[in-house]
Amino acid sequence: MDLDEPAENPTPSPQEIKNALYARCASQPAETIFSQDDLLQLGIIPNNDLTILHQSTKKLTQEGLFKLLSRDNRAVWRVVKKEDAQKYKTLSADEALVYSLVESAGREGIWSRILRSKSGLHMTVMTRCLKTLEGKSYIKQIKTVKFPQRKTYMLAGLQPSEDVTGGPFYTDGILDDEFVHQMAKWAERYIVGRSWYQRSPSDPPQATKTSSIHHRPVAKQKLESKRDSALEKASTPSKHKELLPFPPGYTGYPTIAEITKAINGSGLSPVTMKEAEMKQLLDILVWDGRVEENRFTGGYKAVRRVALVVMNKQKAPGDDGRDGMDDGIEGRSALTEAPCGKCPVLSFCQEGGPVNARTCEYFAEWLEI
Repeated sequence: MDLDEPAENPTPSPQEIKNALYARCASQPAETIFSQDDLLQLGIIPNNDLTILHQSTKKLTQEGLFKLLSRDNRAVWRVVKKEDAQKYKTLSADEALVYSLVESAGREGIWSRILRSKSGLHMTVMTRCLKTLEGKSYIKQIKTVKFPQRKTYMLAGLQPSEDVTGGPFYTDGILDDEFVHQMAKWAERYIVGRSWYQRSPSDPPQATKTSSIHHRPVAKQKLESKRDSALEKASTPSKHKELLPFPPGYTGYPTIAEITKAINGSGLSPVTMKEAEMKQLLDILVWDGRVEENRFTGGYKAVRRVALVVMNKQKAPGDDGRDGMDDGIEGRSALTEAPCGKCPVLSFCQEGGPVNARTCEYFAEWLEI
């Protein structure tokens, strides 16, 4: 034998192949599913021998380190953590069956009735298994939002999904009305601040145009005189800042991403809000007619309480607004910003009458602002 000739690598033992296969699979992302081809491509099985592969997967499955599944009528495997595999060794056959069914339910949990149907166990046996697993802190009972009376179980180390808990708007399966109210009020105020610009009380009001009423019928003079007085009174500067609409083409209306970022930065929510959760909250404001969504730009615009903002308004006892969401906002609506909305003789305005839209100089003046 030539001493310079390199020695051939010895063939690894079945135990070494099994351990190497498990280590390589365990290094992959969690919940990865491995098919037979996937395991061969890892380069662990010598010469891609299917017999050796089947022996290794069979041994790993018996030890609880591999979980055998079926996908598209083909056998596939999922890695089981060693600490989880150790749990199965301490369980009876019935307890292991119940535990595996709860484990397969993931973060959604499994209803006790479905658990009994899939396991085929008698009610007494299944109840005993559940108590044993709960006593060992392997599983836990949770309450779902959709079916709070059902007994639902999941692994103790998992957190329920939002479909189960209802998201941040629910606490222990119960809708937190106060939290929803505060979040909606904050979101609406934020949108109001981005939907209107403020005019300081020191800014001169728009001059009310005085019309000549000479040589007009007496009835028309009285009506227009009454209207002039109301318009002049409405244009008197307020001690509060007035909110005025932005011109057409304004693109600064907040999007759902901006609103979500702002509310997370406010510290109002104890959990980080997601855009999907904020969408649910904004949909409520849209349905209530408080904001409207521009489906082309994705921005939201406030549509009510646009005239005045009083940040520290003292309300009379028992006066909490229409539904408690008007705190800090009062004044005229968007309609009353137009002369027609505050015209005292609107009921007399008609085509061909003494007051009509065609000859109304106040309406023409308002359009020129």
